[in-house]
Amino acid sequence: MTDTVDEVDLPYDEGASMQQKIESLQERLEVLESQNEEMRDKLLDANAENNKYQQKLERLTHENKKLKQSPLFVATVQELNDDGAIIKQHGNNQEALTEVTDEMREDLAPDDRVAVNNSLSIVKQLNDETDVRARVMQVDKSPDVTFADIGGIEEQMAEVRETVEMPLTSPGMFEDVGIEPPSGVLLHGPPGTGKTMLAKAVANETDATFIKMAGSELVHKFIGEGAKLVRDLFELARQEEPAVVFIDEIDAIAAKRTDSKTSGDAEVQRTMMQLLSEMDGFDDRGDIRIIAATNRFDMLDRAILRPGRFDRLIEVPNPDAEGREQIFQIHTRSMNVADDVEFSDLAAEIDDASGADIKAICTEAGMFAIRDDRTEVRMSDFHDAWEKIEQDEAEDEDVSKTFA
Repeated sequence: MTDTVDEVDLPYDEGASMQQKIESLQERLEVLESQNEEMRDKLLDANAENNKYQQKLERLTHENKKLKQSPLFVATVQELNDDGAIIKQHGNNQEALTEVTDEMREDLAPDDRVAVNNSLSIVKQLNDETDVRARVMQVDKSPDVTFADIGGIEEQMAEVRETVEMPLTSPGMFEDVGIEPPSGVLLHGPPGTGKTMLAKAVANETDATFIKMAGSELVHKFIGEGAKLVRDLFELARQEEPAVVFIDEIDAIAAKRTDSKTSGDAEVQRTMMQLLSEMDGFDDRGDIRIIAATNRFDMLDRAILRPGRFDRLIEVPNPDAEGREQIFQIHTRSMNVADDVEFSDLAAEIDDASGADIKAICTEAGMFAIRDDRTEVRMSDFHDAWEKIEQDEAEDEDVSKTFA
């Protein structure tokens, strides 16, 4: 801290000259100015601290006021008439006639959700009731998979594009011909053949809202939860149409119905009934396309396979030799591959491999090169990778037989 004013001597004795007195006064003035600057800085800091506590006080006061307020109750508008609105409160099903303002009357309609106070007066209109789990299934960011990243299933890709993409991008073509566009496509085949990748490519290539779910996500413990989630999913799709709904592993909720009396099986069947109704029921489904995928086509109920629900049943088999070669080329586009690598020879050797197996082979081959401190992947690396994958699959089969 600077010197205080009292520490500056004032040579006012009779022997001091006028120049000494002036210098002493100037020094005293400098000390006063320094002290003034310090006090100004302290004042600014104090004001900032005061503002911070003031904001905190206002926030706590606002929270305290909210906590003291009476809670609002959720109700549904049953009818609008000249006297006001008839509402039914959720929970106790109490009905009441309440007045509404002219401004609010313009926005209200039967079945709207509203918030009411203790006097059952409408305070505000609420958004449509949609399960938050349905909204999180909406894909906001498109996957980075395109049709160019899929190989060996060109015929299946063409059918998917005809069924899902064309009705969204060129609806006029179907109108000119005079037919309804296909409403849904079911992809079935062994694991790893590219069924989910086809759905990702559709999500990337179209501007429609894409909603994805797994069949297991629709299976719930409590009665009615699965059916409600299915209903909310399709309601969300109708709100955001045009939309594409992708159901992976649909066999989890669409297996053949049995005479089982367990509550779990009954709940799964209720969920499937709701799905059947949403796919092709009394109400129009709107501009919504459905893609589903399963590895167990033999388990599906016949009701879900009929036209109107799935107009296209597309088998996605393991690729042939030409398809395997194409898949090798796709997955090695960014790899540093040696000149001795012949994808046609590799494709001929792995005659029972799926597209997922080929991707795993390419990754393992790169790992073999890294272990040898090389940046180039050789033909021998691909051979070693295939042997390792076959060995791992054989060990998995042995473990499965042990626990079977």
